[in-house]
Order: sequence, then C-alpha cells, then structure tokens
Amino acid sequence: MGDVAVVFKILPEDAETDMNVLESSVRDVISGICEVNKMTIEEIAFGLKAIRLEAIMKDEEGQIGKVEDLIREIPGISQIDTEDVTLV
Repeated sequence: MGDVAVVFKILPEDAETDMNVLESSVRDVISGICEVNKMTIEEIAFGLKAIRLEAIMKDEEGQIGKVEDLIREIPGISQIDTEDVTLV
C-alpha cells in the first residue's frame, strides 16, 4: 500500500488558547505515526483560530482514526475534523 495525504482542521476550546502551544503539542503527539507536510494557523472568525494540518501517513485501515484520537486527547483541543484524504 502507498501513502495518503490527510488534511485535518483542529479547533481549540476557546479563542484565548495559545495556538503555538497547541501546534507544538500536535507535532509531538503524532511524531512517529505520520509526517507533518504542512501546518498553519488560520483565522476562523471573531478571534477564533484553527490549526490546518496536512499529514502524510501510510494507507492503512484505522490510521486516520488513530491520529484523530491522539490529537483529540490533547488538552485545549475542542474538535478535529478530517477535511480531505488523497493518495500520494
């Protein structure tokens, strides 16, 4: 099997959350499981920001769910959505 590129949108619990700390935590939690291709912090609305993560991982059953679950456990994370999945 090959690899897939997965785009996640990660939302903090509130607008006061330090996005740089969350970004660092996400990198730490997923290291060894998948490769960060691109990670940016983007404005959503009314001061709320989100992390947009593009990760490269093996095309294996359950891999995306495993990454979502690990990220969801980080303190300060409210929600994570998978926005796109494509073969690379």
